[in-house]
Amino acid sequence: MAMSASISLTPRTSSVCRSFLSAKAFQYSLRLNPFNSPSIPGNPVVRISASSMNIEAAPEKFSKQSFLDRRESGFLYFVKYHGLGNDFILVDNRDSMEPKVTPEQAVKLCDRNFGIGADGVIFAMPGINGTDYSMRIFNSDGSEPEMCGNGVRCFARFIAELDNIKGKHSFSVHTGAGLIVPEIQDGGKVRVDMGQPILNPSDVPTKLLANKDQAVIKSELKVDGLTWNVTCVSMGNPHCVTFGTKENQNLQIDELNLAEIGPKFEHHGMFPARTNTEFVQVFSRSHLKMRVWERGAGATLACGTGACAVVVAAVLEGRSERSCTVDLPGGPLEIQWSKEDNHVYMTGPAEVVFYGSVPL
Repeated sequence: MAMSASISLTPRTSSVCRSFLSAKAFQYSLRLNPFNSPSIPGNPVVRISASSMNIEAAPEKFSKQSFLDRRESGFLYFVKYHGLGNDFILVDNRDSMEPKVTPEQAVKLCDRNFGIGADGVIFAMPGINGTDYSMRIFNSDGSEPEMCGNGVRCFARFIAELDNIKGKHSFSVHTGAGLIVPEIQDGGKVRVDMGQPILNPSDVPTKLLANKDQAVIKSELKVDGLTWNVTCVSMGNPHCVTFGTKENQNLQIDELNLAEIGPKFEHHGMFPARTNTEFVQVFSRSHLKMRVWERGAGATLACGTGACAVVVAAVLEGRSERSCTVDLPGGPLEIQWSKEDNHVYMTGPAEVVFYGSVPL
């Protein structure tokens, strides 16, 4: 997959920013200059936010719709979104059920040094079985997860942009985890009905045996010489949630070496489909903090399904109420596990980072 890079900088961009962009941000082979055409006058104004390091391409005169409608042969047009720093390359794939890039190409696109840089590639596809749309994801390692909570919020905002949807709106999405219903709210947030949590061990899946109410709750798991207490939950994808070891139930998650311990959970023999792992610290019965090691992506700034699994696990272990704020490295999510319908609801932001194209 060949790549080229071009970017147009305005006089308002400082020499320091110009140097940084030239040396770093756009060595990725990202073409951020598809706007520079007779039909779309004006060059992008590139801004760098020191607080978030987001790169924004904001041309003085730019039609989002005309860009999203482009179908130039040999190029992949995309929009990069992030949900609390969990970032994705969104691709309009509504004309086919076959993804426009292969898993191998997705790995290259997600590379943060030689590609666009992302935790995954998400495809907006035609709906099936009566749904409005379908969503598929390739992780940064080329694997395909069933679902992604932060990803589905980004997906919802992307669909709203593609179909020019204004105001509050909900629609149905077919995923590998089943039916998901996101609702776009005022202020840019998205509320998602994530469905019911799955607790049966064989359906999570985990080889750990049920020890309470046909679920794996605060069960012992030996990892790296320590005995951890874990609760296993599926939100359409597998999660192993831990609040600490047998010897230390007050986990200080900032002290964890996630890159060392995370893979040992992910590839543990008790998880035949591998697992996402959440390490949780309890501040109060309505305030939790987590770090996540994602299956196929590693340490990420946020994981929506993980935050949902954390609240379910906290309730099952008697640590929290059913409505919680969950702090992730990228920011907070609001999670509610409804007693009425047993569904988990997630509310959080999803934001555009930039628009781009890349030759395939």
